[in-house]
Amino acid sequence: MKYNDKTWPVVLGISGASGAIYGREIFDRLLGAGVPLHVVITPTGKGILKAELGLETEYFHKPGVVVHDNSRYDSPIASGSFPTSGMVVAPCSMGCLARIAAGASTDLLERAADVHIKERRPLVLVPRETPLSDIHLENMLRLSRAGVVILPAMPGFTHSPGTFDDLAAFIAGRVLDQLKIPQDFAPRYGGG
Repeated sequence: MKYNDKTWPVVLGISGASGAIYGREIFDRLLGAGVPLHVVITPTGKGILKAELGLETEYFHKPGVVVHDNSRYDSPIASGSFPTSGMVVAPCSMGCLARIAAGASTDLLERAADVHIKERRPLVLVPRETPLSDIHLENMLRLSRAGVVILPAMPGFTHSPGTFDDLAAFIAGRVLDQLKIPQDFAPRYGGG
């Protein structure tokens, strides 16, 4: 299935939580759907991509993709005047989530998320942490009340996944659903 919005991109942030496979899978699926992308990766996120998947940031330098330097606040995604269809942070560390919840951005990824909240655009956070403390849960509740979708990396098993990629595809499918981007790769309960 192909994305039918011809102009506005999706912002993908990859922060420093374990679960780099989710960020890569969401990137691949959005790109495959023809969605224009803006990508921003934290320094810790870069290290985890390398450690968990053997990926360098060059992986994300593809046609239709703009990769931003996370330290540059003068990037277009730092401004509400730059139109987007939404933003995803996957994986989203608890530190990143807490700073977004507090409106205390310390880098471009967090500022872009703050912009999506203030502009009331879709923002999907994919936290990857366990167990969750009261503080984590309170931060997630605060964000949910502000209209942010909290989509934890909790893949389903009713479709009998056989690989890690199958598990990551399940989460990627739920993310695309939240962004109203058609997808037919993630199984739906009852085969629908």
